[in-house]
Amino acid sequence: MKKELSCKGYYGSVEYSLEDDVLYGKVIGIKGLLSYEGQTLDELKKDFQGVVDEYLADCEAQGIKPKKSYKGSFNAESLNSLVEKAIKKYVNA
Repeated sequence: MKKELSCKGYYGSVEYSLEDDVLYGKVIGIKGLLSYEGQTLDELKKDFQGVVDEYLADCEAQGIKPKKSYKGSFNAESLNSLVEKAIKKYVNA
């Protein structure tokens, strides 16, 4: 089961507040806070997409390069190998 939203290379969390009876989340891996909410999953998705679009538009208007989300995994095979070796070395020490 997927527990995150994605849009244009950005990823967002999905949380639920029992107190407020609302779905909410934030864009993952961006310096600063980009948050969104909704009463339904469709509303949450639309607000997330709107936040991403607004962030990109703001960056363009200010002439700055937008930051990209990260997912916490390495995309390069060599980096994965390096981490795997380091873990094995640590475990066997």
